[in-house]
Amino acid sequence: MKTMVNTHIGSYGIIIQNNKIALIRKARGGYKGKLDLPGGGIEHTETPVEALKREIMEEAGISVNSWKLIDCTSVNIKWNVENDLWEDLHHIGILYEVETNDFNLKKEADGLDSEGASWYEIDKLNGDELSPFAKYGLEKMGYVVKE
Repeated sequence: MKTMVNTHIGSYGIIIQNNKIALIRKARGGYKGKLDLPGGGIEHTETPVEALKREIMEEAGISVNSWKLIDCTSVNIKWNVENDLWEDLHHIGILYEVETNDFNLKKEADGLDSEGASWYEIDKLNGDELSPFAKYGLEKMGYVVKE
Protein backbone atom coordinates (compact mmCIF):
# COMPACT_ATOMS: atom_id res chain seq x y z
CA MET A 1 0.00 0.00 0.00
CA LYS A 2 1.37 3.40 -1.03
CA THR A 3 0.47 6.58 0.84
CA MET A 4 0.98 10.09 -0.48
CA VAL A 5 1.09 13.00 1.94
CA ASN A 6 -0.56 16.26 0.87
CA THR A 7 -1.46 19.66 2.30
CA HIS A 8 -4.36 21.54 0.68
CA ILE A 9 -5.28 25.14 1.55
CA GLY A 10 -8.60 26.60 0.47
CA SER A 11 -11.16 29.34 1.03
CA TYR A 12 -14.78 28.38 1.82
CA GLY A 13 -18.02 30.33 2.11
CA ILE A 14 -20.73 30.00 4.75
CA ILE A 15 -23.83 31.35 2.98
CA ILE A 16 -26.95 31.35 5.17
CA GLN A 17 -30.35 32.76 4.25
CA ASN A 18 -33.66 32.18 6.12
CA ASN A 19 -32.25 29.30 8.21
CA LYS A 20 -30.94 27.58 5.06
CA ILE A 21 -27.33 27.09 4.03
CA ALA A 22 -25.90 26.81 0.53
CA LEU A 23 -23.97 23.55 0.22
CA ILE A 24 -22.50 21.49 -2.59
CA ARG A 25 -22.37 17.71 -2.78
CA LYS A 26 -18.77 16.60 -3.27
CA ALA A 27 -18.17 14.65 -6.48
CA ARG A 28 -14.72 13.33 -5.60
CA GLY A 29 -11.92 13.30 -3.06
CA GLY A 30 -11.88 12.45 0.60
CA TYR A 31 -15.32 14.01 1.17
CA LYS A 32 -17.02 12.36 -1.85
CA GLY A 33 -20.79 12.22 -1.32
CA LYS A 34 -20.72 14.64 1.63
CA LEU A 35 -22.30 18.08 1.74
CA ASP A 36 -19.62 20.76 1.83
CA LEU A 37 -19.22 24.51 1.85
CA PRO A 38 -18.68 25.99 -1.60
CA GLY A 39 -15.07 26.89 -2.05
CA GLY A 40 -11.73 25.35 -2.80
CA GLY A 41 -8.05 25.67 -3.42
CA ILE A 42 -6.16 28.93 -3.60
CA GLU A 43 -4.34 29.10 -6.92
CA HIS A 44 -0.84 30.49 -7.43
CA THR A 45 -0.83 34.32 -7.00
CA GLU A 46 -4.47 34.33 -5.85
CA THR A 47 -5.50 35.89 -2.55
CA PRO A 48 -7.78 33.87 -0.26
CA VAL A 49 -10.69 36.25 -1.06
CA GLU A 50 -10.09 35.98 -4.82
CA ALA A 51 -10.19 32.19 -4.47
CA LEU A 52 -13.38 32.44 -2.40
CA LYS A 53 -15.16 34.50 -5.06
CA ARG A 54 -13.94 32.33 -7.96
CA GLU A 55 -14.75 29.02 -6.28
CA ILE A 56 -18.24 30.11 -5.16
CA MET A 57 -19.00 31.23 -8.72
CA GLU A 58 -17.67 27.94 -10.16
CA GLU A 59 -19.44 25.64 -7.71
CA ALA A 60 -22.60 27.53 -6.73
CA GLY A 61 -23.02 29.97 -9.65
CA ILE A 62 -23.47 33.00 -7.41
CA SER A 63 -21.47 36.16 -6.82
CA VAL A 64 -20.08 37.31 -3.49
CA ASN A 65 -21.19 40.78 -2.34
CA SER A 66 -19.38 40.88 0.96
CA TRP A 67 -17.42 38.57 3.21
CA LYS A 68 -16.22 38.37 6.78
CA LEU A 69 -13.43 36.12 8.00
CA ILE A 70 -14.84 33.64 10.52
CA ASP A 71 -11.96 31.30 11.27
CA CYS A 72 -9.17 29.17 9.89
CA THR A 73 -9.16 25.48 10.79
CA SER A 74 -7.72 22.21 9.61
CA VAL A 75 -8.53 18.52 9.52
CA ASN A 76 -6.45 15.48 8.73
CA ILE A 77 -8.10 12.70 6.74
CA LYS A 78 -6.84 9.52 5.15
CA TRP A 79 -8.75 8.24 2.16
CA ASN A 80 -8.39 5.62 -0.54
CA VAL A 81 -7.63 7.33 -3.86
CA GLU A 82 -7.56 4.10 -5.87
CA ASN A 83 -6.59 0.45 -5.39
CA ASP A 84 -3.49 0.53 -3.15
CA LEU A 85 -3.00 4.32 -3.21
CA TRP A 86 -4.02 6.30 -0.15
CA GLU A 87 -3.80 10.01 0.58
CA ASP A 88 -2.94 11.38 4.01
CA LEU A 89 -4.41 14.88 3.60
CA HIS A 90 -3.86 17.86 5.87
CA HIS A 91 -6.74 20.09 4.75
CA ILE A 92 -6.58 23.73 5.84
CA GLY A 93 -9.69 25.86 5.38
CA ILE A 94 -10.15 29.60 5.62
CA LEU A 95 -13.84 30.10 6.41
CA TYR A 96 -15.79 33.24 5.52
CA GLU A 97 -19.35 34.34 6.18
CA VAL A 98 -20.59 35.40 2.76
CA GLU A 99 -23.41 37.75 1.74
CA THR A 100 -24.94 37.56 -1.72
CA ASN A 101 -27.95 38.89 -3.62
CA ASP A 102 -27.98 35.78 -5.84
CA PHE A 103 -30.09 32.98 -4.43
CA ASN A 104 -30.58 30.87 -7.54
CA LEU A 105 -27.87 28.24 -7.04
CA LYS A 106 -26.24 26.28 -9.85
CA LYS A 107 -27.86 22.83 -9.67
CA GLU A 108 -25.63 21.12 -12.22
CA ALA A 109 -22.21 19.60 -11.58
CA ASP A 110 -19.14 21.72 -12.28
CA GLY A 111 -17.27 18.78 -13.84
CA LEU A 112 -14.68 18.83 -11.07
CA ASP A 113 -15.54 18.83 -7.37
CA SER A 114 -19.25 19.62 -7.18
CA GLU A 115 -22.29 17.55 -8.11
CA GLY A 116 -24.30 20.78 -7.80
CA ALA A 117 -25.37 23.27 -5.14
CA SER A 118 -28.61 23.48 -3.17
CA TRP A 119 -30.13 25.24 -0.18
CA TYR A 120 -30.49 22.97 2.86
CA GLU A 121 -32.58 23.59 5.96
CA ILE A 122 -30.04 23.80 8.74
CA ASP A 123 -32.20 22.15 11.41
CA LYS A 124 -32.72 19.09 9.17
CA LEU A 125 -29.02 18.46 8.53
CA ASN A 126 -27.24 15.55 10.14
CA GLY A 127 -23.56 15.79 11.07
CA ASP A 128 -22.79 12.49 9.31
CA GLU A 129 -23.76 13.93 5.92
CA LEU A 130 -21.55 17.04 6.30
CA SER A 131 -17.88 17.56 5.56
CA PRO A 132 -15.81 18.58 8.60
CA PHE A 133 -15.64 22.21 7.34
CA ALA A 134 -19.42 22.44 6.79
CA LYS A 135 -20.09 21.13 10.30
CA TYR A 136 -17.45 23.37 11.86
CA GLY A 137 -18.68 26.41 9.94
CA LEU A 138 -22.26 25.93 11.12
CA GLU A 139 -21.11 25.53 14.71
CA LYS A 140 -18.97 28.70 14.45
CA MET A 141 -22.12 30.52 13.28
CA GLY A 142 -23.94 29.37 16.43
CA TYR A 143 -25.93 26.42 15.04
CA VAL A 144 -26.15 23.02 16.72
CA VAL A 145 -25.63 20.18 14.24
CA LYS A 146 -27.41 16.90 15.00
CA GLU A 147 -25.28 13.78 15.06
